[in-house]
Amino acid sequence: MPALSPAADASAPSFRRGRFDLVTITFHWLTVLLVTALFAIAWSLHSVEDADSAEQLLMWHRTLGVTVWVLTIARLAWRRTGAWLPPFPPTMPTLQQWVAKASEYALYALLIAQPVTGMAQTLTRGRPFPLAGIEVPALMAKDKALTHLLHDIHEQSAYALLLVIGLHAFAGLLHGLVLRDGVLQAMFPWTRPERRLERASGPS
Repeated sequence: MPALSPAADASAPSFRRGRFDLVTITFHWLTVLLVTALFAIAWSLHSVEDADSAEQLLMWHRTLGVTVWVLTIARLAWRRTGAWLPPFPPTMPTLQQWVAKASEYALYALLIAQPVTGMAQTLTRGRPFPLAGIEVPALMAKDKALTHLLHDIHEQSAYALLLVIGLHAFAGLLHGLVLRDGVLQAMFPWTRPERRLERASGPS
């Protein structure tokens, strides 16, 4: 359960959650944009017949995937060192808080795992490939069976990621449009920041 500051005591009717710090907010919305682009590229690959165009799309898919991986690692490091995490609303049940935390860390885990399985799948093909406009040489021998296995894992975990993102977005809209408890607004840069009396452990 997050630690509430004295100004955010559950008994206070004027509770105001405030927002996350701007670095965390920037990480969040950059990740949203990159993941949206990744899914758009992945889905468009099914309709591309030209081999050169498909390879170009794959290059962007790999590059954005690696970018998401680096961004997620940096976000977790920032969370542990300097992030301001506003407390959960006092009206939010403890079970719901734990579910929110679980879905948050599921997102982190999938955002880290997805680029790893995707890049591993590329490496097991045993041939050079472009990444961020740079030709990467073959680093291992071709392993067709392992490539298929990694492809299946990458595809199924993409569906899992999409599911968790959908639940995360639904919960955010529920809090923002129905409950109006400041949870959704906490990730908007224009929301008024809370005074940092102590570091809380709410979701990011």
